[in-house]
Amino acid sequence: MSKHLFLVDGSSYIYRAFHATPHLSNSKGIPTNAILSFTNMIRKFIKDNSPEYFAIAFDRKEETFRHQEFKDYKAQRPPMPENLVPQIPYIKKIVELLNIPLLEMAGFEADDVLGTVSLKAVNTGFRVTIVTGDKDLMQLVEDNLELFDSMTGKRTGIKEVEEKFGVLPEKVADVLGLMGDSSDNIPGVPGIGPKTGMKLIQEFSSLENLLNNLKNIKQANLREKLETYKEQAILSKRLATIKKDVPIETDIESFKIKEPNRDEIVKLFTELEFKNLLKEYAG
Repeated sequence: MSKHLFLVDGSSYIYRAFHATPHLSNSKGIPTNAILSFTNMIRKFIKDNSPEYFAIAFDRKEETFRHQEFKDYKAQRPPMPENLVPQIPYIKKIVELLNIPLLEMAGFEADDVLGTVSLKAVNTGFRVTIVTGDKDLMQLVEDNLELFDSMTGKRTGIKEVEEKFGVLPEKVADVLGLMGDSSDNIPGVPGIGPKTGMKLIQEFSSLENLLNNLKNIKQANLREKLETYKEQAILSKRLATIKKDVPIETDIESFKIKEPNRDEIVKLFTELEFKNLLKEYAG
């Protein structure tokens, strides 16, 4: 039986944790709601799924290559909530003290790190489950790679991707190049929505092939749109494509579940005043 690696999209987990628990802080006024909720979510996931291999990927605060290519990338998103900002270092510290590999790379998003590590894992014989609620990662799905939303219990395989996008996972970025992605402020081609985008990629197989064969588009106004926004479509596909070649050092065998660093965790949980967790780790 092949080895099974679980990779958690840590950045989406952080936001879920932040919104899942009402405001909470310790006696020094340090906000702790996201820290506590994130820790409990990760512990519950490990308890429920007993992963043999496990790692968590995070975004970093620096801009990525996508921002350099397109200054308005994700520009419509509000800044991180003020009382979440000081909790991020604590969350990452807890991941380290739980002895869970923490994956991140300056200049790249967590999605790119997940894409790179999951490809390497699949190529070395692993079955991979990416734990996320983010549809952007659907383009990574293949025979030995599925997405799992631990909040809803929903699994996404090739069939589910085809149902949503009308194409195989490796063509999802082509569809997004046409329809854009409002959640990331990726423009696409104005006036082309999901239905038309899917239909065009089904017919022409790739964005590049479509743009090289515009003479075959019978609908004049559609052909005109594609001619006008050709470069924008190519840029949009590039922005939507998850990288699989991030220069990150990874030894998948080192992702084996290990015992946490109990002494250091007890110190940190004492500072954060996590009484219930302290009982468990101090025992």
